[in-house]
Amino acid sequence: MLRPHPGREPRPGSLFVKRAADYTLADSMNEGASLRNSKKYQERNQKNEEKERETERGSQKQRVILAAYLLAALDMSCLFMQFSTVPYLAKNLGLDSVGFGSLQTTFGVLQLIGGPVFGRFSDQFGVRAALTLSFLCGSLFYLLLGISTNIPLLFVSRIPSLFMHGLPGAQMVVTKWTTPTERAGALGKFGLCMGLGMIIGSSLGGVLATKFGLQFPTFVALTINLLCIPAVLVYIPPRTEPDEPGTQTTPSKSSSVFNIREITRLMRLPGVTPIFTVKLLSGLPFGLFMIMFAVISINFFGLNPQESGYLMSYFGVIQMFMQAVVIGRLTKRYSDDTLLLVSVAVSSVVGVAMALMGNVFHFCVIAIPLVFALAILAVITDSILTKSVPSSDTGAMLGICASIHPLTRTVAPTIGGVLFKSFGVSSFGCLHFTVNFILVFYLLRRKFHSKGQKLE
Repeated sequence: MLRPHPGREPRPGSLFVKRAADYTLADSMNEGASLRNSKKYQERNQKNEEKERETERGSQKQRVILAAYLLAALDMSCLFMQFSTVPYLAKNLGLDSVGFGSLQTTFGVLQLIGGPVFGRFSDQFGVRAALTLSFLCGSLFYLLLGISTNIPLLFVSRIPSLFMHGLPGAQMVVTKWTTPTERAGALGKFGLCMGLGMIIGSSLGGVLATKFGLQFPTFVALTINLLCIPAVLVYIPPRTEPDEPGTQTTPSKSSSVFNIREITRLMRLPGVTPIFTVKLLSGLPFGLFMIMFAVISINFFGLNPQESGYLMSYFGVIQMFMQAVVIGRLTKRYSDDTLLLVSVAVSSVVGVAMALMGNVFHFCVIAIPLVFALAILAVITDSILTKSVPSSDTGAMLGICASIHPLTRTVAPTIGGVLFKSFGVSSFGCLHFTVNFILVFYLLRRKFHSKGQKLE
């Protein structure tokens, strides 16, 4: 490298000045290239970090949803376990058929009142707190049931069922962690959990009661509920929704969970009341039939208790197949409104078949389209209703939906008993057909009316 003579200034235009300028230009170019490379490096790192966060969110979402499904299956197994033993326990305590009906009505009324309140509790305090409350109440429920040695204590054991809503709580988790397009398929898998609970709970409850006594299944259910409490605290995060960029969650309202005005406010939102009415009316006739199923299986089908258990397991298998294979594929191909119309139309045809059936084989054949229609009805109506309310109110909406089954259990013993005694089994089919046939025309009219408004 050329260096000037000590004590001399380089002349302008000399070789040294040119070389120095060349080196300065090269240094600046290298500095600019290094800056560009550092920016590219930073952008590449940001993209890699975003991908890692997305992968972590996806894996967390899968873990949370899987935990919700497992908790729902365990909750339903415990519930069907006590369903299979409570009638015999009540009989041993000296409770007659009228008293047992009152016991069932008490359970239905408490669940009916607690469903919407449980949903409001979930929206205000989080799904994890709501599920913890549900399993705590379930533990107390099964403990009191297991130590029931008289009729008053048996009725007292029903009180904790006010907040026993494990299945709706798990549905709230999945609703919060899925997008509206994923929701119908994700909620449909809960039918699989219910089918598993129906099969495992009913069969296991009968076996345990036969070998170890009527109270033993209740203590098994108590243990399962106690184990579910730490599982909820570990696997269900305190946040009710995944922390995704750009996602904003409407804060929960500070009003009381017992505020009836908030519940009525949801029912007044556009599209909520019509869909809720369809959900209630379409499934009510079959709900009446199922409440009277124990009497029908004995007096009409001529089945013994073991055969009735097999028939219920058959129902569970069909439901599992529908939810695992059929419902998910249909929700991806067709809109919610279309599937709802198909469900109600199939139910009306099933009603005709139920009115004409004469033996248990006919009923086994009818059960396939019947379960198909009911499964679609439950999934699609829950999906539509949760999409119709703000994200901060989905828990309350699912709680309101969960109150339909307790409502059926409350009114069904009286209405179903009158229908069966006065008009026979065919009356359930006639009612099923009439209600759903009217709903088909209502949904068609509603669909054409909405299309006309869009064209205008």
